Amino acid sequence: MPGAPTDLTRLRITLTAFFALDGFIFAGWVVRIPAIKEQTGASASTLGLALLGVSAGAVITMMLTGRLCHRYGNHQVTVVCAVLLSLSVSLPPLTHSPLTLGLVLLIFGAAYGGINVAFNSAAVDLVRAMRRPIMPSFHAAFSLGGMVGAGLGGLVAGFLTPTQHLFGLTLIGLLVTAVVGRDLLRLKPPAPPEPADPPKDSPKRETTPRRLTPRTRGLVFTFGLIALCTAFGEGALADWSALHLEQDLDATAGAAAIGYSCFALAMTAGRLTGTRLLERLGRTRTLVSGGTTAALGMLLGALAPTLWAAVLGFVITGLGLANLFPVAVERAGTLAGPDGVAIASTLGYGGMLLGPPAIGFMADWYSLPAALTSVAALAAVAALIGFLTRHAAEG
Repeated sequence: MPGAPTDLTRLRITLTAFFALDGFIFAGWVVRIPAIKEQTGASASTLGLALLGVSAGAVITMMLTGRLCHRYGNHQVTVVCAVLLSLSVSLPPLTHSPLTLGLVLLIFGAAYGGINVAFNSAAVDLVRAMRRPIMPSFHAAFSLGGMVGAGLGGLVAGFLTPTQHLFGLTLIGLLVTAVVGRDLLRLKPPAPPEPADPPKDSPKRETTPRRLTPRTRGLVFTFGLIALCTAFGEGALADWSALHLEQDLDATAGAAAIGYSCFALAMTAGRLTGTRLLERLGRTRTLVSGGTTAALGMLLGALAPTLWAAVLGFVITGLGLANLFPVAVERAGTLAGPDGVAIASTLGYGGMLLGPPAIGFMADWYSLPAALTSVAALAAVAALIGFLTRHAAEG
C-alpha cells in the first residue's frame, strides 16, 4: 500500500539516485567547458554570454515546473526532465559557434531547472510522510554525484573528446533513468501522515501545504531569501576562493585549488550528517547555528593572514552553509508544495548567479578580501531570517 515503510524506503533510494545523477551530469558538463570554448572559438566574454543560456533556461523553467508538477505529478515530471537532461548534455560539443552553444544550453538549463524543482518537490512529500528531516541527505547525494562526475571527467579528459565524454554521460543518464525511473513512476506520492507527536520544530500545521495566499507567498519568498544567501556564498567561493588564496596569500596554483575542494568536501560532509543534526537541533536552531558558523568561518577565510588559516575558514564556512539550502527549500515546499519549491529554488539559483559578478565588482571597488566578507554578511542574514521565521509556519 502507498506510504508503507518499504515503499517509503524505496522512494527515498530512487530519489537519491536522481539527485546523484543530476550532480553527476552537471559536473561532467562543467569540466568540459574549456574544451568546448576552444571548439566554438568563443572569447571569455562571448562564452560568458553563452553560459547564460543555462541560467536563463533554468530560471524560466523552474517557475513553470511547479505548475507541471501540480498537473502531472512530481514523479512523472522528474523522469521526463531526467531524460531531457541526459539527452541535452550531449548537444554542446556538437556546436561550433557561441550562438548555437547558447541555444543548446537553454535546453540543458531548462532540463536542469525542471528536474531540480520536480525532485525537490517529491523529496518534500517524502520528508513529510517519513516524519524525519532527511532533506540534507538528498542534497548530499547531489554533491557526491558532482564530485564523482568532476573526478571522472578529469580522468577521461586526456583520451576522450568532449563529444565522446558527454555522449557517454547521455548513455549513463538514460540507463539510470530507465532503471530507477520505472520504480519512481510505479510508486505513488506518499500521503501526508496524520498529525501526532510532531518532531521538534515541526508543528502539526506543516503536514500539508497551504494555499499560495499572499501571506504564504511572502513566507515562501522569505525562505527563498535563505536559499539565495546560501547559494550566493557557494557561487562566490567556487569562482573566487582560488584567486583569493593565490593573489592575496601568495599560494601556488595547486595549493590555491585546495581551498575550494576543502569547502566542497565540508559541505558534503555537513549534508551527510544533516539529518542527525536536524533531529537533534530542529530546523530553526540548525538555520541559526549554520548561518552563524558560516559567517564566522567566512570572516576567517577572507581576512586570515595565512593560507592554512584561510582554508580552515573555508571548511568552517562549508559546514555552516551545508544544510541551509535544503532546509529552506523543504520549508518552502511544506508551505506551498511545488510552487514553494519553485520560488525558493529560483531565488537560490539567482543567488548563485549573483554571487560571482557581485564579488568581482566589490573587489574592483575595495579589495577581494573585503568583497568576500559579503558572503559572511549574507550568511548572518540567513541566520537572522531563520530566527525571525521560527514561528512562521504557525497559524
